[in-house]
This record gives sequence, structure tokens and C-alpha cells, in this order.
Amino acid sequence: MKIFCVGRNYIDHAKELGNAVPEEPVIFMKPKSALLQPHAPFYYPEFSNELHYELELVLRISKNGKYIPEKQAIKYVDAITVGIDFTARDVQAELKKKGLPWEKAKAWDNSAVIGNWYPLPQDLGKEELLFSMKKNNEVVQSGNSKDMIFSFAHIIAHVSQYFSLNIGDLIYTGTPAGVGEVVVGDVLEGFYGKEKAFELEIK
Repeated sequence: MKIFCVGRNYIDHAKELGNAVPEEPVIFMKPKSALLQPHAPFYYPEFSNELHYELELVLRISKNGKYIPEKQAIKYVDAITVGIDFTARDVQAELKKKGLPWEKAKAWDNSAVIGNWYPLPQDLGKEELLFSMKKNNEVVQSGNSKDMIFSFAHIIAHVSQYFSLNIGDLIYTGTPAGVGEVVVGDVLEGFYGKEKAFELEIK
């Protein structure tokens, strides 16, 4: 199982971090060990002093494929949810400053959270999918899939040009503006539409 992530897929998020708006999807990966298992506690990593949440829509791949045409791409997905791409922002800033890869900031154990899975909308890619997150009962992030720079189909097709997609792979499709810091004791709740997909306490 592979975890693909898309960076800077919402213009406002790219701007809030001072990044250029990309001309093609920015792809990075997390290993299988990054996935927080259901009902497992989430612990603040010891190597960071600035941990940020990034809420995203997450797709689950249901068919094996390679070089997938964009017009066929949605057929390779069977479920959707929301998840968090946790980022050690202080570690990332130091790595970026040195021109080094981001893995230590993005791909550590349990850095990928997913919620409950939901059936795909009938017309995925044409419907507006709303998602949001509360921190300690206050909304801190809200997104709409229509604001994505690169569509679900484009992302799937693009990833498949470089990597084989396999059943069970996950694709985190990017975070909207509003990312921010968490501390021990914070409670995060992720929503897919009005459905609460997950609740997570930072320990």
C-alpha cells in the first residue's frame, strides 16, 4: 500500500505558505508506516516543536493501473474520506532552506490520519464536495473541491504516469488555506460534508 500526497493544490494555501502556484501536481509520498491505525492514539512527535494539521480529501484506489487516461481515472476509485497530512513545519522549513527532501517532516510514523470511508458521489469531479475541521470545537479549516487547482481525475492520471497504482493505495488531494499548529491536548474533528469522519486528540 502506497500513500500519495499532493502539495499546493489550493491557490490560497500555496499563498499562505509563500509558495508559487504549481503548473503541475506536486507529488510526494508517505510510507505505509505513516498511516495511523484505527483507534490508535496520536502522539506529538518528539523531534518537532511546530506540528501543523493539513486537512484533505482522500481517495482510495480500487483497481490496479498504470498510464491511466484522465477520462477513465475516476473508475479507479471506490471511496472517499477526509484525512490529515500532519507536517512538522519547523523540520520542513529547515529542510527546504537546505534544498533537501521533506520526508522527515512529512512521512514519519503515524503522520497520515484517515477518517471513515464514504461511497463516491455519482459524479465525482463535477459535484462540489465540502469538508472541514474543528479544533477544540472551533472551525479552523473548510474546503470545497471546486477550488482544487488539479482535479481528482487529473491527479490520478498524473500519478499513474510515474507510479503503478494498486488496490488500497491512498491519494491525499491537497489542503485548503487555514493550516495551523496543534499542541498536546487539542482535539481535532474532521467532517466530510456534515458527516463527522474522525475525532483525534493530540497526546
